[in-house]
Amino acid sequence: MKTNGKNIGPGHTGGTPWSRDIFFALLCGLLYFLSFPRFGFGVVAWIVLVPLLVSLNNTSSLKRALVLGWTAGIAGHIGMLYWIAYVVVNYGYLPLALGVIIMVLLAGYLSVYFALFAAGIVYFRGKAPLYLVAPVLWVCLEYLKSCLFSGFPWENLGYSQFSNLLFIQITDLTGVSGLSFLIVLLNTAFFTLLTERSKKALALALAVFLLWSGVYAYGGLRIRQIRQIMDRAPGMHVSLIQGNIEQAVKWNESFQAETIRIYEELSVQGANPPGALVVWPETAVPFSFQEPGYLQARVSQLPSRIKSWLLFGSMSYAAGTEGTDYFNSAYLLSPGGDLRGKYDKVHLVPYGEYVPLRKMFPFVSSLASGIGDFAEGKGFIPLRMDERKIGVLICYEGILPQAGRQYKNAAADVLVNITNDAWFGRTSAPYQHLSMSVFRAVETRLSLARAANTGISALVDPTGRILTQTELFEKGKITGRIPLMQMPTLYARCGDWFVGMGFVALAGLFLWSLTRRKRNVH
Repeated sequence: MKTNGKNIGPGHTGGTPWSRDIFFALLCGLLYFLSFPRFGFGVVAWIVLVPLLVSLNNTSSLKRALVLGWTAGIAGHIGMLYWIAYVVVNYGYLPLALGVIIMVLLAGYLSVYFALFAAGIVYFRGKAPLYLVAPVLWVCLEYLKSCLFSGFPWENLGYSQFSNLLFIQITDLTGVSGLSFLIVLLNTAFFTLLTERSKKALALALAVFLLWSGVYAYGGLRIRQIRQIMDRAPGMHVSLIQGNIEQAVKWNESFQAETIRIYEELSVQGANPPGALVVWPETAVPFSFQEPGYLQARVSQLPSRIKSWLLFGSMSYAAGTEGTDYFNSAYLLSPGGDLRGKYDKVHLVPYGEYVPLRKMFPFVSSLASGIGDFAEGKGFIPLRMDERKIGVLICYEGILPQAGRQYKNAAADVLVNITNDAWFGRTSAPYQHLSMSVFRAVETRLSLARAANTGISALVDPTGRILTQTELFEKGKITGRIPLMQMPTLYARCGDWFVGMGFVALAGLFLWSLTRRKRNVH
């Protein structure tokens, strides 16, 4: 690469102001934020890492690389996760300054993975090809971010492509990590073309172009195949009820009867074909349904009025080893009003549904809605709707690939995601939440029905196409017929095999780099 007539090779640190490298790192963070909804576009992710790679190209210092990577990460994650401050200030009742600090601390932790990625790029320079190192390193670090400390897989890079229907079909083979790999590989090709005017760079770009063309071709063939199966598959009519209950009054006892009236009124609107499934959101019933009473009776009588199955969220409790255990639950009632099953949420959200280190940080206890910590459910066990099986995903579980996989392997016929995104207001979070849940349909080739209290409710077919959806903060009902099909997928059967290969490849690259270093020393 030439700058002002001077040759600047990889690892050179002279002639490049530190401020320029910081600028490119910040530009990377901006592009990262703009790769995701609500304000961004998936195509931005195709160049998101190019500025960071440009800044890293002029340093051989691991310390400097860590700083540049962390800078890119903090800029991107603050832009993407700003809504966390909104949640903890408005519903955790924290001072604004403290809410911002909490959000920045989380963004700072997530930026560590960006920093490690940047340091890895510099470490492996000259020891292994960038087009191998960068995608493998990114996928491995992204997986660790998704698993460590209960995991935070929120908007991994591949999720940015949720609306790119042809491209995302490959996730039934590799999961979302395969998309992340391809995106980073494309970024590497663009960077190489930018910094090297050589036949090698052109060859790499051509190879990446051919690989992407193959992925798009697979997507086209797979969509055509699946739609043919969907046309022949049996279907189920589903109605999603969006009550639009304000979070401020949701748990007010004097508003409970009005809440049930709203859901009743919306449920009886229009014609529900006999045997349809009507879905209310997470904790739509703002009391413990298992307690007998007038409100419980009203909910139990509704299915017979509409001649439909009813799935809804409510709190439940049971005797535990150390007192009473509370659960975030989903109940299924038959058209006759009989209780056919209950699912208790398995994956709880730290500082939202349980409070780790409560004694150290008592101020966040209010985020648990005043009822204390929830307990974990026994597992992702489908609810039976006569001969059909429903895989229920409550709130955050909709972004967990392993939850969808377990339901698929338990022969679920459809996935139902119930959530209450009222916490997020009109921030980007509801849009981001929906973008991730779409992938559970593609990975498992199951239809997905998503009912959200304040939006966004949606019906998604097994190709990941959003058939219909609501707007935010509107009261309403959407109805559609979704196909019920059983198509095996490699990802459902084998899980994150692609990431496993990535860790093997990364270990191999590291050992290879050590071998080359020893040879150079001798």
